[in-house]
Amino acid sequence: MTEAPEAPKEEKDFKNILDHTDEELAEIAHPMWEDLIKYSNKGQYGKFIKKFSYNLLFGLNEVELGKQFAKSELSRNLDPNYDFLGFIRRGEHVTCLYRVRHTKKEGEYLGRMVLGYEEGEVRIFGASIF
Repeated sequence: MTEAPEAPKEEKDFKNILDHTDEELAEIAHPMWEDLIKYSNKGQYGKFIKKFSYNLLFGLNEVELGKQFAKSELSRNLDPNYDFLGFIRRGEHVTCLYRVRHTKKEGEYLGRMVLGYEEGEVRIFGASIF
């Protein structure tokens, strides 16, 4: 008597970003941060938001954000060199903190990017520089 092959197990779409080590998070986060800076400096809004989570995009007033994005001197002149400050883990998200400099103004800014999983993929749930 031959047994039927076992049905493949269904993979869960949900993963928790907190399950990653610091090294794994850095491999994920730093290229995403570098893309945000690159596309911000180039004014490429569509590429800037391409890794944003659905909920973040849904909550944004894209017209208003697009206007701010187009007129912001800060968002056009970010130094691509940054200092990674650390991760803060909470719930189903990790906040990545960066020290950022401006190419035309003196001083430092705090960059923040919040990452988590959405439909099995790491997405950006928040991003800001202040």
